[in-house]
Amino acid sequence: MAGPATTRRGFLAAGIGATVTPLAVGAQTPTKVPRVGVFSTGSRLPLAHLLEGFTQGLRELGYEEGRNVRLEVRYGESRPDQFPLIAAELVRLKVDVIVAVPNPAVDAVRQATQTIPIVMPIGADPVGVGLVASLARPGGNITGLSAYAPELNGKRLELLKEAVPRLGGVGLLMSPNVPGNARDLEETQAAARSLRVRTQLFEVHDANAVDGVFRGLVKAGLDAALVYPGQPTLFANRTQIAELAARHRLPAMYPLADYVTAGGLMSYGINNLDLFRRAATYVDKILRGARPAELPIEQPTKFELVLSLRAARALGLTIPPSLRLRADQVIE
Repeated sequence: MAGPATTRRGFLAAGIGATVTPLAVGAQTPTKVPRVGVFSTGSRLPLAHLLEGFTQGLRELGYEEGRNVRLEVRYGESRPDQFPLIAAELVRLKVDVIVAVPNPAVDAVRQATQTIPIVMPIGADPVGVGLVASLARPGGNITGLSAYAPELNGKRLELLKEAVPRLGGVGLLMSPNVPGNARDLEETQAAARSLRVRTQLFEVHDANAVDGVFRGLVKAGLDAALVYPGQPTLFANRTQIAELAARHRLPAMYPLADYVTAGGLMSYGINNLDLFRRAATYVDKILRGARPAELPIEQPTKFELVLSLRAARALGLTIPPSLRLRADQVIE
């Protein structure tokens, strides 16, 4: 789901220190330029198109680069030892609000400040992990959007079974210690029992383990793979995962369209780009004086099915017409 190359280059050129300004007619130039911290635990390139979605959301609200809001963008490069340092740096900069993704970034900022508002574009089970008191009234200084929808895992397996009627066994790819993993696994296993499909869990601890996991899938005689949502390590290595699935001729179901545009077969889930775009509305409300404790956390309501006929042909797989008709996007 990456944006056009020209757009991506435009965002990267802006980099840290980009400025954004509302174009309200007749508005007076503010005496203070608000600053928005953006903290991702990952790297710049894998997240670039999602941050483009955030800046697009700002533009849709009437903001334009060059005035009134300064972005302070920081990346953790998947180094947990750096997360508290980055959070502390943003607090020292006295930014007015911090957009943090994913949960480890939110938690690091929460430990660094109880006063600066924090916006989650894609929070994973924020109530369950104790980041907020409730979705309706978060309390504290955290609000934003939740990407948590465990019930979709059973649907993903059903769709995979429809695409691969001979499906007998599926390898489940999951990173350890990710919020919501237990519930996600329960939903998948319940669907697997109903569909009479056996499952085997494969934990991916880091990027170096991905190749070995796919060798394990083949050795176990499994027919396909299912990748879980909310997995930063898997998302960051989505191109490698899609390539390995194709090399081992394993159909795979993914939680996000980003995997399909990287070469994967099919996905069903939320639109992360849309969530990042909507996160801009929270930043706007907070800059206008709203208290995060009283801004309800939005849950995903729109889900999309994306299919790649190109990947299907490479696998020697024929996607049923009924499935193609239900797809929100088909990559030829």
